[in-house]
Amino acid sequence: MNSPKLLNVIIALIFAVVAYFIADKVLSTSASIAIFVFIAAFISPLFGAQSGATEEDDGEVSTLYVGNLPYRANEGAVRALFSEYGNVHSVRLMKDKHTGKRRGFGFVEMSASDADNAVNQLNDSEFQQRTLKVREAKERPEKSDNND
Repeated sequence: MNSPKLLNVIIALIFAVVAYFIADKVLSTSASIAIFVFIAAFISPLFGAQSGATEEDDGEVSTLYVGNLPYRANEGAVRALFSEYGNVHSVRLMKDKHTGKRRGFGFVEMSASDADNAVNQLNDSEFQQRTLKVREAKERPEKSDNND
């Protein structure tokens, strides 16, 4: 898979070459060539961002519950672990409201197409000397305001 930055560079080069030949034939001045190349540098990321997003993200996201996490684990370490199995969108490790200490569980949002593989590979696996419990997260029940 091409990285978005590499794709942007390639598109910018294509625009620059096309602009060079157009400016050379039409205007025949180096200032015109510089203007076209400058414009191409701003236009190319627009095309690169669109194609990069469709390659990396299928649009659907699954939320996974991750339990029995070590208290010393941080978001970066958990993201790195899950990234081995797919595209990670976000990591949230839960903390106690009063003490600010981690509670030993969290949630990982990742591409739906990668989530099943991550669950199969990481559930009951060891991470920082703890056996992880990984499964698809259940929907949180909506809070109802029944003040009757």
